[in-house]
Parts: sequence; structure tokens; C-alpha cells
Amino acid sequence: MIALEKELNKTIKVWPVVSKIISSIHTRTHYHNAINLLDILIDSVSKKSDPVKESLIDTLGTLIKDYENSHIPEPEADPLANLKYLMIEHGIKQNDLKELGSQGVVSEILSGKRKLNIRQIRALSKRFHVSPMVFLGKA
Repeated sequence: MIALEKELNKTIKVWPVVSKIISSIHTRTHYHNAINLLDILIDSVSKKSDPVKESLIDTLGTLIKDYENSHIPEPEADPLANLKYLMIEHGIKQNDLKELGSQGVVSEILSGKRKLNIRQIRALSKRFHVSPMVFLGKA
């Protein structure tokens, strides 16, 4: 217990400096600074492993995630935009999406006139190796 108290006292002495980097994030500015610091740390350990820096990365990442969960809303799902993005990423053209149905059906889906059904969502999920959630819109 005495050793733990000594470590705590050492930490308290350096806390005014450390807390400027490692503390709960409450503002957008602090959030962006934390992300910049995280990038610097990640670049550093990618060149040479460092357990201390890796622990700091973990802690800073947790603080950033906590701020994001509380202050930054998740983007709304857009199944059509996701499909178009994946098509571009995989070099797929409209006529390559035979699993969705006829070319008329594919055209209606890509133009937004028709929504994806469960069978099509499963097929796309399997084809692109992504969660079916990628193709589900907001309920």
C-alpha cells in the first residue's frame, strides 16, 4: 500500500503537465488536439514499438471514443450511397449486380426508385463482405 501511495504522490506532482494531454475531453478544441496527439503517437510506434507509448495510445483512444460517443452523432445510414461507394471501390458496374435482379431492377435501385429487399441485402453483404447493416436504412 505504501508503494502505491508513493506512485500516487509522484503522479500528483506531474499531473498538472500530464492532465493537459490525458484528461476527459470536454471541448472540440481539446478533441482535435487529442486526435493530433494520437496521430503523432501512432506514427511514432509504427517505426519502433514502445510499450509506454502504446499504453498512452490506448488511454488517449479511450478518451477520444468517450467524447465521440457523447458529442458526435453517428451518420445516418444511406444504403444507396453505401452501395455506390462499394461499387466504385470494387470496380463494379451496374450490369455486374446480377444478384439484385434484372437490369431494370438494378437501375431502379441505383436511381433510388426502389429499395433493397432482404434477399438483395444478404446478397450484397456476402458479395462485399460487409455487415447487412451497411444496406439497411434508418427505420
